[in-house]
Amino acid sequence: MSRPLVAIVGRPNVGKSMLFNKLVGQRLSIVEDTPGVTRDRLYAPCEWRGRKFDLVDTGGIEPSSDSEILMFMRQQAGIAISSATVIVFLCDIQTGLTASDQEVASMLLKSGKPVVLAVNKMDQTGLTNPDIYEFYNLGLGDPIPVSAVHGHGTGDLLDACFQYFPPESKEEEDDDVIKVAIIGKPNVGKSSLVNRILGENRVIVSDMAGTTRDAVDNYFENSKGRYLLIDTAGMRKKSKVNDRVEQFSVLRATLAIERSDVCLILIDANEGVTEQDTKVAGLAHEAGKACVIVVNKWDAVEKDDKTMDRMCRDIRRDLSYMTYAPIQFISALTGARVNKLFDTINDVANQAAMRISTGMLNDVLADATARVQPPTDKGRRLKVYYMTQVGVKPPHFVIFCNNRELFHFSYQRYLENQIRATFGLEGTPIKITIRQKGDKEG
Repeated sequence: MSRPLVAIVGRPNVGKSMLFNKLVGQRLSIVEDTPGVTRDRLYAPCEWRGRKFDLVDTGGIEPSSDSEILMFMRQQAGIAISSATVIVFLCDIQTGLTASDQEVASMLLKSGKPVVLAVNKMDQTGLTNPDIYEFYNLGLGDPIPVSAVHGHGTGDLLDACFQYFPPESKEEEDDDVIKVAIIGKPNVGKSSLVNRILGENRVIVSDMAGTTRDAVDNYFENSKGRYLLIDTAGMRKKSKVNDRVEQFSVLRATLAIERSDVCLILIDANEGVTEQDTKVAGLAHEAGKACVIVVNKWDAVEKDDKTMDRMCRDIRRDLSYMTYAPIQFISALTGARVNKLFDTINDVANQAAMRISTGMLNDVLADATARVQPPTDKGRRLKVYYMTQVGVKPPHFVIFCNNRELFHFSYQRYLENQIRATFGLEGTPIKITIRQKGDKEG
């Protein structure tokens, strides 16, 4: 039994994303005064009265629209409704009850799911706006007045949702879930890969660049483990990010990298590594995340017996700063080798969380310094005293020496290579801090 899921639905611009952000307690959902900003479903964990649940923000429902994107949004909201434990139907006191509200209400009544009716933008306290009474016409029970801006009424709203939650089960804890961010430039196949893994059209897939704007969370479980897949907006060059909403999307993708355990860096097999790919990969590398380089659309490439080797060489050359990352070749379209990704995800996640005892590290250090003497400068020799691990994700090592200035970068790289040769640590960057005698902890 997964955690309860609360879906916020309603027509565009009633304040769904602002309410979502208020309930979650952080600015995860893009809030902009433009209809159609939230296109995909956006998930986030929440807690109320000691009970953990998931909240999902959906794109505004326009029941009668013919626009392709708005039809997609209607489908996405429909999937959220079908998988929700309880639905929050949000209306707007300023526009009053509209025909679209009545159509959405009819759709929700047909779903058979519990519905909590909330009326937003009730920003004044103490006085009840009499216009709220017209929302009784929807046949969804008592409307709860809320203010997404100020937070008024959100406790009453969550109490109303709480009564529909099933009894808590022991399986709701998700400490063993691996968070996987799927990143890359636009149109590389990120959403197609998520849909292939999930086996349903969970994420909007379109040839229009910029279709995915929010970072979208999808829980997934198979025989290999439990995962949280985060599909992110494709990151473009900054010079092409003029639209304010798309700037938020790049920020959102960056935040998705920050909260992930493993990053799948998708590269288009037809194009190879582009300048933008190196920037995307660099964000994950600098964030210290375990990484897998995933070459997608491999089915579309004409191949001979050396094509894969050539592609691997080109990737290693162009992404020379992340030689630790394994390379996988897949096709999200046909599903080829997609299942093999999970073994690799598990491996790199375990490597990034590996702890090595100080004794074993210093055995490697003694052997490495005996083989290659530490460097000297103007008669002064570097003395390396000992090494210890102080953190994981990524593995973080501190090396103590007599003089930090003598510790040349090349010798640091040599010691890193010796650590990797002994302990593996495939798929994860390594952080090394150099300290000298007299340094304060911190």
